[in-house]
Amino acid sequence: MNKPLLDIKNLSISITTADNLAFPVTDIDLKMYPGRTVALVGESGSGKSILARSIMGLLPQVARISAGSIDFAGQNIEKIGDEQFRFLRGSELGIIFQEPMSSLNALHTVEQQVGEVLRVHQKMDRQKVRDRVLSMLELVGIDNPDKRLSSRPHELSGGQRQRVAIAMALINNPKLLIADEPTTALDVAMQQQVLDLLASLQKRLNTAILLISHDLKMVGDVADIVYVMHSGKIVEHGPIRKVLESPRHEYTRLLLGAGQRSRPAPLPEKSCDPPLLDLAGVNVRFGLQKNIFGREKSWLKAVQNVSFSLGRGECLGLVGESGCGKSTLARAILGLLPWEGQIKFRGQNIRKMKGRRLRKARCDLQTVFQDPFASLNPRMIVADIITEGPRAHFSISREEKNVLAMTALEEVGLDPGMCSRYPNEFSGGQRQRIAIARAIVMKPDLIILDEPTSSLDRSLQFQTIALLKKLQLKHEMAYLFITHDLELVKIFCHNVVVMKSGKIVEAGSVSDVFSTPQDPYTSRI
Repeated sequence: MNKPLLDIKNLSISITTADNLAFPVTDIDLKMYPGRTVALVGESGSGKSILARSIMGLLPQVARISAGSIDFAGQNIEKIGDEQFRFLRGSELGIIFQEPMSSLNALHTVEQQVGEVLRVHQKMDRQKVRDRVLSMLELVGIDNPDKRLSSRPHELSGGQRQRVAIAMALINNPKLLIADEPTTALDVAMQQQVLDLLASLQKRLNTAILLISHDLKMVGDVADIVYVMHSGKIVEHGPIRKVLESPRHEYTRLLLGAGQRSRPAPLPEKSCDPPLLDLAGVNVRFGLQKNIFGREKSWLKAVQNVSFSLGRGECLGLVGESGCGKSTLARAILGLLPWEGQIKFRGQNIRKMKGRRLRKARCDLQTVFQDPFASLNPRMIVADIITEGPRAHFSISREEKNVLAMTALEEVGLDPGMCSRYPNEFSGGQRQRIAIARAIVMKPDLIILDEPTSSLDRSLQFQTIALLKKLQLKHEMAYLFITHDLELVKIFCHNVVVMKSGKIVEAGSVSDVFSTPQDPYTSRI
């Protein structure tokens, strides 16, 4: 057999903290060959991402390779100089990060971000860069790519940002592509498109792909070899079909059986109260172009004539493909975007709320954003992040703050002793659970969940749903659950609204909509 393109031998990585010395990766052996796809699968916090960063030479300052070696194309990466390593990144080594908001520059346009690789490594002129960027954006499924060239990350949906990040990694045709949860923020249809795209690139360029995921079943269609990682160690590896059909390790069997069926929490008894949340004819639009007088002359209609209601203790699923307007609608409900139409919370028009009524509504209406890295302040410790709401609205002592933070962390399945850590010390899934803790600590009537499980592995997704159900029953909270994961909708939501291109195409009970869909789009998803 040919020599491996990537050869990892007995690798251990240590992290030095103020408290102790931790080993998030221990004694790893892994080989990759050109034209092959290797899947690295495990739960959030198992060490997958830090292993990927070690290959790219992007370990944080507190981490180092304490044992073993990583060879790329016959070279030990620890012996490669900084200048040569900078050349390797982007030209021969490419990486798609899990959280696109952290890997994209908030001040740069899509054209600048994707084209930077070509300007640095291939010295292309401006027109050639633009042409190449346009073709790559089209390849990764960006609609109207010519209009998106001037967009910045905050103007894109989570799925669109992920596709831009994929374009950046692919545009220079690397020999080894590390895809760290590349489909996390994408709907089911787009997930398959991205996987097909990676397979097509691999076939054309003989690229080796390291596909990192928490979804063992998903990688089964694309990977040749799978390594199952748990608590920093490889617990099982082999041909993907063999591992899927006859897993040897208990943890592998757990990953395969994570999606056991359950039902939504029972609804409370109906009352004569008005709906908790009531939308009527809501529209959200963004200006695209101004005339010489500074007035908008063209608009993007992101949300068009949306109407639905949500009762106390109910979970309403809002589903649709990436970019259909789900998150934009959520931000309008929260008052983070201007809207037209009517939004009522507990029977009162949100637009007319002022003073004490508005502050009370903000306490009782919480949210969990899709990207926890962007929504958590990197300069605040976890205890301050979780209790920021109570401290802003109520007078609490330091002791009360610590108790609130520790209790909330325990409720979402994290160690209460982590209160003094910063967000960058956690995995993506752990950060999302911190974001959930920040929302539930206010004991709200309604939580808007914007893809709250997208960065969690499958077993933790179902654990999180079980936790949210428990809290829903205890406090009669309502959820607006924004997602593209239909399996989670079926086990978590009572009713569902299906959106496409900013409009509602179908709505009703989960059983009715999915068993007898009336719209062709609903049938496809």
